[in-house]
Amino acid sequence: MPTRISATAVLLLTAGLVLSGCAAGTDAASPSGTPAMSDEAMSTEPSEPMTESEAPAEPMTEEPMAEDAMTAGAYVDYTDGAIEATPGDKALFFHASWCPQCRALDEDLRASGAPDGLTVFKVDYDSRTDLRQKYGVTLQTTIVFVDDAGEPISSTVLYDDPSVASLVAAAP
Repeated sequence: MPTRISATAVLLLTAGLVLSGCAAGTDAASPSGTPAMSDEAMSTEPSEPMTESEAPAEPMTEEPMAEDAMTAGAYVDYTDGAIEATPGDKALFFHASWCPQCRALDEDLRASGAPDGLTVFKVDYDSRTDLRQKYGVTLQTTIVFVDDAGEPISSTVLYDDPSVASLVAAAP
C-alpha cells in the first residue's frame, strides 16, 4: 500500500505542476488580470536562457516601418568609421569647447535630444583639422550633413542661432 500512495502522490504533484504552469503569468489576485512577476523574474541573478516557447512573442505589424521613422535621434562623439557604421541620416557638428555658441547648441542637443532619425556627431573643431579641411569648415558651429559614405550633402553655420530648431530647419 505505501507504494500506491507514493505513486498517487507523485501523480497528483505532477498534475499540479502542469496545471500551475498553464496558469503562470497572470495574477489571480490582480483585478486587472495583468501578468504577475515571479520572484525568479525579479531576481538580478543570471538565470537559464529562455526556451523558444517561453520567450515573449514579437508584435506583428502589417507593413514594416521605414528605418528612419523607427529610430530616435542620437548625439554622439565622432569616431573614425562611425559615419559608415551608422544607419540613417547623419550630421557632423564642428564644436569647440571655448565657443559659447557651440556650448549653447551642445546644451540644447543634450537637453532636447537630436531630431528623430538623425545622428549628430560632435566633432572637435580644434583637433580634427583633417575633417575641417575635408568638409571645408572654417567656422565652429558648422553642421555638415553627410551620406552613408561620409560625402557632404549640405552644410550650414548655426553660429547666429545655435539651436536644435535651426538644425532641423537646415536639414536637406
